[in-house]
Amino acid sequence: MNLQSMTGFARAVAEHDGTSIAWEVKSVNGKSVEVRLRLQQGLERLEPAARQTVQKRFARGNFQATLTVSRAAGQQAQPVVNEAFLRDLAGLAKRLQEQFGVAPATADGLLSLRGVLDIPETTETEEARAALDSAILSALEVALGGLEQARQGEGAALRSLLSGHIDAIEALTVRAEADPSREPTVIRERIAEQVRLLMDASANLDASRLHMEAAFLATKADIREEIDRLKTHVASGRVLLAGGGAIGRKLDFLAQEFNRESNTLCSKSNAAAVTAIGLELKAVVDQFREQVQNLE
Repeated sequence: MNLQSMTGFARAVAEHDGTSIAWEVKSVNGKSVEVRLRLQQGLERLEPAARQTVQKRFARGNFQATLTVSRAAGQQAQPVVNEAFLRDLAGLAKRLQEQFGVAPATADGLLSLRGVLDIPETTETEEARAALDSAILSALEVALGGLEQARQGEGAALRSLLSGHIDAIEALTVRAEADPSREPTVIRERIAEQVRLLMDASANLDASRLHMEAAFLATKADIREEIDRLKTHVASGRVLLAGGGAIGRKLDFLAQEFNRESNTLCSKSNAAAVTAIGLELKAVVDQFREQVQNLE
């Protein structure tokens, strides 16, 4: 299955019986599916069906869908102006201007007042309304199909980036595993040197006890478990990317695991080279997690 980003934009237009229909849909990152609809007055009845249409198609993202419906001139009701009321308002506005110096009234201001201009609802049959609703929802499906393609296009790019990050994590893990500081002979020499320095500093110290303590600390500093877990997480990441689908949450959890292991590796490291690898690993993991935030 294809990966999807959570960001995208699409537009679809259609025509039904002389009525022009246009949908603009866009999505951005979100924890779940959240839909905001902008519908023209009189078309609010479509909100439940439109919302459900979006929710069925996508798993995550904040969506905004705007509908524009333009009826043919012959289908539009002619506005009715209450001229008597308009004259009264115009006269009142003129007196206010003369007596109190207020700004003169404008035509658009007067016409916008309640009761001055009325646009009667057009009369349409139930069949005509149902046909229009069906055409509008069909156009929404087309727009969402375009949005899905846009999200998949960005998802393909993200798959490539994430795969590269996983390759880098694996390479750094192998480097840490193969670092010379982890060789048993090097560890023994380091312990012996530490014990020798402590013995030189104080002759009252128990050499056998120091060797035991140094061996215990060396065991605690071993990063074998972290390396094994990193390798397991790398394999899991590749399986998820190969499977595709809505894997954003799973990859986000995996990024947290990568981060935990890289932090532990740095804290347990007793060699500068391994610490440097751990810090480089953390930087790659941060990039991985940042990209994962964009996936559905």
